[in-house]
Amino acid sequence: MLSILSVVLPIFALTFAGWLTRRLGIFGPQSTTELNRFVVYLALPALLFDIVAGARPEDLWQPGFVAVFSLTTFCFFALTVAVSRMKGTAIGNAAIHGLNAAYSNVAFLGFPLLLATLGPASRTLTLIATINTVCALFATSIVLLEFGNQSGGRPSLVVLRVLQALFRNPLVLAPSLGALVMGSGIGIAAPLDTFLKLLGSAASPCALVCLGMFLAEPRKVEPGDTGRTTLLVALKLFAYPALMLVMARWVIPLEKPLRDAAVLLAALPTGTGPFMLAELHRREGALTARVILVSTVLSVATVTLLLAALR
Repeated sequence: MLSILSVVLPIFALTFAGWLTRRLGIFGPQSTTELNRFVVYLALPALLFDIVAGARPEDLWQPGFVAVFSLTTFCFFALTVAVSRMKGTAIGNAAIHGLNAAYSNVAFLGFPLLLATLGPASRTLTLIATINTVCALFATSIVLLEFGNQSGGRPSLVVLRVLQALFRNPLVLAPSLGALVMGSGIGIAAPLDTFLKLLGSAASPCALVCLGMFLAEPRKVEPGDTGRTTLLVALKLFAYPALMLVMARWVIPLEKPLRDAAVLLAALPTGTGPFMLAELHRREGALTARVILVSTVLSVATVTLLLAALR
């Protein structure tokens, strides 16, 4: 319990700092948008590039774990998007719903939590989950968002505009370039590595402060928002890790340490990535902010109970 609180409490502190400074008027009305742009265009691309470029291919060779985590994550994401679309939701909004349900806070919470509970051997597994979630799932969502933004016109022109938007998107370019560096084996020069780590380390705290500033903005609660928030939080904290357990135990059986790591990573609350995209594209930002906040609060209890069950 204490290990989980020690990881989660700083998140609340950063979010509260953003909320308080916005309420006090220290930051103006445009501060949320501008801080989010800093994260999306500078800090997060640096973090993604550094994560991928610094990884060693031999460390990532965990075929069973990769298969279980990737298949479960993308199947759950696709299912959530499909259900949202069946209810008449626009494809861009449906992509945000899918992220809320399947995007675990692996980068910020996964490393310290699994290190405290499963030991140093969990670092590689958390890195695999981070690349899968922060890079691959993020890129898939960006594709859907761009399709939503470019709807209308001939299909060939829509595809062309989407591809152009993707090639200009730093959240797609950064991990792609990082993969080239990782594959080449040339490594990163020390000054560049220091620069990337300094800039990338700002991504998570700035995103959390930005989230708090967004929550401080007065806004009208639409009918049905509470129900949608509850549903997405339930999907994230219960349905997604349950599906991960089924996959890791019966579909593609993993050894207990790998299975426990996969389920724990899936049970983490929604990360700040969905909020960054939601705010940038002006789609479901308020809903996403509430899902992140509520799932983070509840995860203190749900992850504690899960740890007790796994032990």
